Amino acid sequence: MPGIDQVLARAMGIPGVRGAGLTDWTSGLTLGTVGQAPHGDHEAAAADTAEVVQAVARNATFDTTGGNGDPLEDLIITAGSSYHLIRLIPTAFDSQTCLHLWLDRTQANLAIARLRLRELAAELVTG
Repeated sequence: MPGIDQVLARAMGIPGVRGAGLTDWTSGLTLGTVGQAPHGDHEAAAADTAEVVQAVARNATFDTTGGNGDPLEDLIITAGSSYHLIRLIPTAFDSQTCLHLWLDRTQANLAIARLRLRELAAELVTG
């Protein structure tokens, strides 16, 4: 099974990726990072990512618990010069993790990045 560092290193091969991180979104702790971080701070980016995911998870419209609805898979946030893709990763333990890609909007293909992010997240779960 590939480790966190190997998956994050491969994430940097996705066209347009500026940085990537794996975060425990229940606590906001960084589990691994690579490349650049928005505003130069990976820890702050992890905390901000956790806040965004927590806000969505509190909303009854989206199923983050594996209940009766379709499970929430990922979040896409667009900004003037970048995209942020956040993929929720189910775990067999109490922690909830997410894989976050920060992409340069002029160089990235959002559809391809999303497909590759899904593949990388699956590798973290299944090996």
